[in-house]
Amino acid sequence: MKTHTTNYTNTLIEIAEDSPVLASVIPVVKNDKKTIANYQYEKLSKHPLEYTSDELLFEIFAERNDISPSELEEARQAFFSKGQPCLRTSPLAKKNGFGIFHNQDSKVKLIPAESEEYQQLLKDDSVKKVKAMRYKKINRNGL
Repeated sequence: MKTHTTNYTNTLIEIAEDSPVLASVIPVVKNDKKTIANYQYEKLSKHPLEYTSDELLFEIFAERNDISPSELEEARQAFFSKGQPCLRTSPLAKKNGFGIFHNQDSKVKLIPAESEEYQQLLKDDSVKKVKAMRYKKINRNGL
C-alpha cells in the first residue's frame, strides 16, 4: 500500500495572496467548538519544530475522531493510504496571517507574517517558497 506524505523540507508556506489580514491573528473558537485552525494553532504555538506536517495532521484527525490508542496504527495507515491536503490549505496560512515553515527535518513552526523572521525567510534563497491556497475560491471565469 502506497503511503502519501504532506511533509516539506526547508520550505516556507507563505500567507495566501488574498489573505484578509497582513498580520497574524489568533483563531477564535466558534460556538464552543474548536476549528481546525484552533487545533493547529494550539499545537504549533506550544510546540514549535516538534511536529512534522504528517504528525500534526494525523494527531488532530485522531483527536477529533476519538481514535483509541489501540486503533492508532491502523488509522494512521488508512489516513495516509490516500493523499491528504497539506498545510498549504491551513486556515492559519490562508486567512490568519501565519507563514508555516518546515525545517530541514520537516518539523513545522508558525511564523507571524509581520515578523522579521518571516521577512528574512522570504529573502533567503536557500528556503523554498510556496503560497498557501487562496482564501476565496474563484470560478473558472476568474470572477
